[in-house]
Amino acid sequence: MDMDMDASNGTADPRCSPEPPLAADIIAQFDTLWTILYSGLTLMAFLSLLIYVEECVYFYWKVPHPKKTSYVWVNGAAPVIAVMSCLALWIPRATMFTDVISGSFFAIVVYHFQVMMIEECGGDDAFLRRFGKNRFRISTPPCCCCCLCLPNVGITRRTLVLLKLGSYQFALLKTVFSILSIVLWTNGIYDPEDVSVTGTVLWLGLFVGVLTIVALWPVSILFGYLKVTLKTKKLGVKYAMFQMVLILSQLQTAIIYTLAMRGVIACSPPFSSRARGFILSQQLLILEMFIITLVNRFLYRHGHQDIPVTEEHAGEQADELVKSKVFLQPESKGDTCA
Repeated sequence: MDMDMDASNGTADPRCSPEPPLAADIIAQFDTLWTILYSGLTLMAFLSLLIYVEECVYFYWKVPHPKKTSYVWVNGAAPVIAVMSCLALWIPRATMFTDVISGSFFAIVVYHFQVMMIEECGGDDAFLRRFGKNRFRISTPPCCCCCLCLPNVGITRRTLVLLKLGSYQFALLKTVFSILSIVLWTNGIYDPEDVSVTGTVLWLGLFVGVLTIVALWPVSILFGYLKVTLKTKKLGVKYAMFQMVLILSQLQTAIIYTLAMRGVIACSPPFSSRARGFILSQQLLILEMFIITLVNRFLYRHGHQDIPVTEEHAGEQADELVKSKVFLQPESKGDTCA
């Protein structure tokens, strides 16, 4: 149907346009409640951005390179999504563009979260020196949690590169497909509201979903291996916040959008059922991302030093230190026989 049905009497409400309203139409409909709601959500998005800028300054001065780069990207997920949601809240017709930006940014965050875990161990070389004799368990979610028969994989430089490529492909291809969707939309081929089998949205969405699962698998493998080693750095809580951003920005949004497309969410002038679902999703995201931004600010403020050295690795370092001292020690001149 082109027009939404009034939930009370089953007739179409002429004030509910099928197109998302303009920003001027939204402002014209403001009453006291909507003014307070929009002002509060806008303030939350603005504070999220300010907190993120302050965090970037802190990371620049306090965190060594290259760990600071991963910190900046990972901490930017929630504020960027909050700001994009705020823009879509005020300009509903820009929802597709703000979603594309948020999705592409988070795809890059997935890669940098994996890099961050390795950098917490001192980088690739230090990681391999510390754990090179061990093995990864690859029967982990979201791909192979039921495949318990899969063998463990040795930790080598090649394995580490493959894990990084698994998440890097998502950062690259998600951005490429986002740009492609905008290009197809300008040509009338990509319609975000057309979720039929013959539509581009369904097949593109399924392909991106597969890429997402493949990208999250190496992150889960690495987290499962390092969650005990990096317990002092609160890796478990950081990973939980990372998953919360993923679930809220992807799964929650998809559910609300589906309900809106089906007309489950009632029309409320000037918002149609679809537009109201989109607006509801943006409102929830701003509040949720603001809370996650506050939590992340405290999580990433401490624990920038290297992880404690294990006994085995400490013994190897001690042996190397003794050898270096013996090598550098000058030879003593013994007494000569007369």
